[in-house]
This record gives sequence, C-alpha cells and structure tokens, in this order.
Amino acid sequence: MYTILCNMKGSRKLTVTEAHLNTIDKYALFHDLLDSNGIVEESVLEKLRLNVRSLLSSGQADQPDPQLIDLCEQILFHSDMKAFGLHQLILLYIDWKKE
Repeated sequence: MYTILCNMKGSRKLTVTEAHLNTIDKYALFHDLLDSNGIVEESVLEKLRLNVRSLLSSGQADQPDPQLIDLCEQILFHSDMKAFGLHQLILLYIDWKKE
C-alpha cells in the first residue's frame, strides 16, 4: 500500500493499493492524459474522470469491471482528489512502473 498527499499541507491523504496501480496500468489511464506542458490542473483531472466514465459506459453495462469501479470510488472520484493529488498519483505510478 502507498499513501499520496492530496493537498500541499499534507492534511488530506489517500491510500493507493497495488490493485489500483494495476487497474491504471490495465486501462492505460495516464496515456496521453497530460498536454505537452506536463502541468496537472483540475482540467486534467476532469479529463481523466470523463475517460473513465466513458470506459464504464462503453463496457458491458451489467458487468462493469469491479477493479475499475473500486479505483473510481476510492481514488479518482474521492472528494479529496484534486489536481495536486492526481500529480502525486502520476508520480507514484511512474515510480511503481519502474520497479
């Protein structure tokens, strides 16, 4: 398990599991997510959320992937998740992918 900060003060944190990282990898959620400037803003988080909603709606409506739903509920659509937290999640994913 990993912990990411969701704000600069460090008062809001989310726990990220191996399953979450595997789901991000399985669906290539971060592929082509950032613009050429590489800056993570709220619009990038909204783009990711829209991409995930599209994945969920285009799949089998009666059998959505439970791991993707778990990632959405616990991380991507969590009330504490903001642009800073997404940046931290991307950095964690990059480090995790190297290992």
